[in-house]
Amino acid sequence: MAITEPVVIAGAGPVGCTAALRLAQAGIPVILLEALDDLPETLRASTFHPPSMDMLDELGMAKPLIEQGLICQKYQYRDRRTGEIAEFDLSVLEGDTRHPYRLQAEQWKYTRLVWNELQAKYSNVATCLFNHAIKGVWQTADGLEILVSDHGEEKVLRGSFLIGADGADSAVRKAAAIRFEGFTYPEKFLVASTPFPLEEKFERLALVNYVSDPEEWLVLLRTPTLWRVLIPTDPAIENDALWLSDQWIQDRLHHMAPHDEDYEIIHRSIYRVHQRVAVTYRRGRVLLAGDSAHINNPLGGMGMNGGIHDAWNLCDKLIQIHAGEPMDPLLDLYDRQRRGICVRFVQEHTKNNKALMESKDPEVQRKRQADFMRAANDHGLARAFLLKTSMIQSLREAALIV
Repeated sequence: MAITEPVVIAGAGPVGCTAALRLAQAGIPVILLEALDDLPETLRASTFHPPSMDMLDELGMAKPLIEQGLICQKYQYRDRRTGEIAEFDLSVLEGDTRHPYRLQAEQWKYTRLVWNELQAKYSNVATCLFNHAIKGVWQTADGLEILVSDHGEEKVLRGSFLIGADGADSAVRKAAAIRFEGFTYPEKFLVASTPFPLEEKFERLALVNYVSDPEEWLVLLRTPTLWRVLIPTDPAIENDALWLSDQWIQDRLHHMAPHDEDYEIIHRSIYRVHQRVAVTYRRGRVLLAGDSAHINNPLGGMGMNGGIHDAWNLCDKLIQIHAGEPMDPLLDLYDRQRRGICVRFVQEHTKNNKALMESKDPEVQRKRQADFMRAANDHGLARAFLLKTSMIQSLREAALIV
């Protein structure tokens, strides 16, 4: 059946924008809804993995995003005690991807590019609306009636499908009564951003670094203008004011890299970390993707990228439906492929990453670093490792699910 009524997409983050542009380019009408009055420019996800870059390239968005980002060819696992550095070079993936690197670019740069592209080139099939929040959904025999708040006034939109890409607190998921199972980590993560050139404080510092230490692990990640430092807090102390204070942040940064004066802090935030997966990504014509469907800790940069991969897979299915393929088998396959790979790969990988990073057992830390050093120095092991961490392997495995 040709899709004549619009696919309504809730949430104009990277996932919703990817879905909207992919469908619009296929000639499928879309309505992209954003609950806020503008696209947020918060410092959230900022790592685009190689297969995500391949997808953005097909959308025509890779080149303009690269121009606003930093190409990260290498990233490191560092042992703070011994000084050992395991460095992985993504160029070993040259035969597996057109973009054998990570791109460091804030997600809002991508959403701005897509939003502008939709309005400039696809206004005949794409409608982009701010201040529109989902309030409820009713499924009919051949479509949906979607209750939205339009600048505070309720109205009903008619659509063929509804994609919930509206984040971890998804109104779409709740309206469809889909449970979000999993757990919340006891500690919170603090992110502090500084323009100070931290590469002056560390030998051979890459743009992305995972630093282990039995006392305090951390992540150092470069964006085009700032270094972002992710630090876990003490779960026994529920005091956000303490963790966000100048004194505590400066103490942690000076512990990381002693300096003769305070670091300039441009941005600071603290947040809870969850590992949750929706029990289904599909309820009839209501479909979930990205954080609406799954959330995980940020170690490895798999959250946003996994969501982009959800959107790509789902749009493949909708394009096939538009061409006349039967709806139910394809949408059920979307659920099996993307939810299955999320549970089996992304969730387990990110949980294991955190467990290894935070271990206080010196022997566990020693073995972890030795494993990384061995893999980084062996071409075959490095390629196998990078296929997994770049999410290429998970995409290949998902494609085999029938």
